[in-house]
Amino acid sequence: MSVNLKFNYKDLLIALAILFFEILIATKFKDIFFVRAYLGDVLVVILIYYSVKAFFDFNATKLIVGIFIFSCLIEFAQYFHFGEMMGFKDNRIMMIVLGNSFSWLDILCYFAGCAVLFLISKIRSE
Repeated sequence: MSVNLKFNYKDLLIALAILFFEILIATKFKDIFFVRAYLGDVLVVILIYYSVKAFFDFNATKLIVGIFIFSCLIEFAQYFHFGEMMGFKDNRIMMIVLGNSFSWLDILCYFAGCAVLFLISKIRSE
C-alpha cells in the first residue's frame, strides 16, 4: 500500500476550525457537561481525520477504521493509567491529551464521530 503526500487546504481549514472548537470546549464551555464530556470526544476523531487528510491521501474508510482503533487504544490505556505510568502525572497538558479515566461512553462517542466521518466520506465521493 502506498501513501501519497498531498496538501489539501480545505481539509486543513476544516481541521483548524475543529481545533478551534475543541479549544473553546476545553476553555469556555468546560462547565457544560454534555459538550465537555461527549461532543469533544465526537469532534476529536473528526479533528484527527481532517488533520491527516490535509497532508496524506489515505483511503477514507481505512483511515476512519484506523482512527477508531487508535482512539480505543488510547481509551484503554487510560484504564491502566498510562499517562501516570509514563511520568506525566504533573504535566497537565499531557494528561489532557492522554486523558485520565476510562469510559465506555467515550468509545461510543468515538464511534459516533467515526460514523459521521463515514457518512461524510460517502456523500463527498458521490
